[in-house]
Amino acid sequence: MRSGWPTTDGARAVLAVLLAAATAGCTWTSSSARSNGTPRVADPPLPATTTLARSPRPAEIPLDTVDPCAVLSPDQRRQLSLDGPPTPYADSRFANARACSLRDGAHGLVARVAFVTDQGIEVWHDDTAQVDAVNAQIAGFPALVVRTPGQDAFCNVEVDMADGQFLDVLLRDGGNQKPPPQDELCQGARRVAEAVVSSLRATR
Repeated sequence: MRSGWPTTDGARAVLAVLLAAATAGCTWTSSSARSNGTPRVADPPLPATTTLARSPRPAEIPLDTVDPCAVLSPDQRRQLSLDGPPTPYADSRFANARACSLRDGAHGLVARVAFVTDQGIEVWHDDTAQVDAVNAQIAGFPALVVRTPGQDAFCNVEVDMADGQFLDVLLRDGGNQKPPPQDELCQGARRVAEAVVSSLRATR
């Protein structure tokens, strides 16, 4: 089972994120006979759709000493409907990155804010990530909106905050009988990311 963001091994390879269930990897196209009866070899797997986000940052904001559970003010959490108490944890799947879980009880959603400080946003460009990543800007910073093919109950937004460091925001369904569309989850993740980056910039 994969977990909502990349993981690392000795070679620092990055795997895709999954939240609720494992997915199959790239699928090879089945071989078929040509019209003249000559067998054809299988087509290569289609790569994930990934667009590089390398626009300049407006500032360098290191995340090493920032508390992900304290970065959003009470007023910001109210505006985002994050009414549950912030719950800190260290994610062992990504070098014990400092993370915080916040629940939106009114809409049955869960947000995660994590500060990854041992790798840069380029981990999402690796072919092994197997995600669809599209360029975005969050409060002026280069970012990616990341969707995992076959998984529509969550959406990630990654923001390039400093060399070798990025903000990871995930918004997922928290158990609704009818989960919201993924587009809404991506929009919500962007709003959370905008609030976090705005707060970080205000403390500079």
